[in-house]
Amino acid sequence: MPLASEPLRKLGFLTIGLFDGAAPGRGHESTLEIIGLGERLGFDSVWVRHRHLQYGISSPVAVLAAASQRTSRIELGTAVIPLGWENPLRLAEDLATVDILSGGRLNPGISIGPPMHYDRVKDALYPDTADSEDFGYDRVLRLLDFVRGEPASDFSGTEGFEVFSDRVQPHSAGLGRRMWYGGASLRSARWAGEHGMNFLTSSVVKAEESGDFAAIQLSHIHAFRAHHPDGDRARVSQGLVVIPTDSASPEQRAKYEDYARKRLPRTAAPQGPARMLFAPDLVGPAAEIAERLHSHTAFQQVHEVAFALPFTFDHEDYVQILTDIATRLGPALGWHPAD
Repeated sequence: MPLASEPLRKLGFLTIGLFDGAAPGRGHESTLEIIGLGERLGFDSVWVRHRHLQYGISSPVAVLAAASQRTSRIELGTAVIPLGWENPLRLAEDLATVDILSGGRLNPGISIGPPMHYDRVKDALYPDTADSEDFGYDRVLRLLDFVRGEPASDFSGTEGFEVFSDRVQPHSAGLGRRMWYGGASLRSARWAGEHGMNFLTSSVVKAEESGDFAAIQLSHIHAFRAHHPDGDRARVSQGLVVIPTDSASPEQRAKYEDYARKRLPRTAAPQGPARMLFAPDLVGPAAEIAERLHSHTAFQQVHEVAFALPFTFDHEDYVQILTDIATRLGPALGWHPAD
């Protein structure tokens, strides 16, 4: 098993890509600029969230297609695409296309479950099939099959001047190994391992076996690797909200501390019928955050992270946070920036 003393191999970050509904272009441009900054700072990966009918990225594949043309090295991920909103065949085509355009840098993260507020959107999303749609793991299997090159049709050949394939085109041969499952439960961790996916674990888990966040997350990592063909070498990425303040202004520090303070009560006990448990945001000097991470039993078991940027901050705040993560926190965790 990885030890706390082992250096961090891959450093990534996650952004929601907020924008003003009256002027959405500025927010999307800000997101692309932040991705470019991440590459220049040496980050190994950037991940974008998925938000429908909100003022965040609704089409992460399109955003990452644009990012693929402004960057050359950094890996581009989604954390995560909720498959309840998607047709797996069409999504497989989009993912493969962006992976080709990016030179094999796409890392799609997905999850299952019905769309949020399904009763309010089902008539618009699935007007004829709302009551028969399957939002379980079979939807993931369909996507994995299409991405990995399994047939999507019983016909291939030529009709007139047109040539048809029986599998999704373009086919990107390595993409199937870079599919991630975003899970918050033991069941999801086991399922992802059994089906050879990579595993994204975030700042939210289901409190199924205890009320200790780190212990729950650790159990998910162990369950995933126990059921994965690669065992302890199976890839796991941890995503916590991390806000180093080393180069922050006094005003920024006050904003960050207020943000974390308002969110702290939800970390005291599981929330709602699903018993969702949230990790506290890590705010402070990089050295202190590194010390807290090294003592985090789940962090001790991972070699890569995707630290989440807070939802509601300004562009200059993200620049400061990312710069401190890359130049102070990352090195404190044993990480070295990519060339």
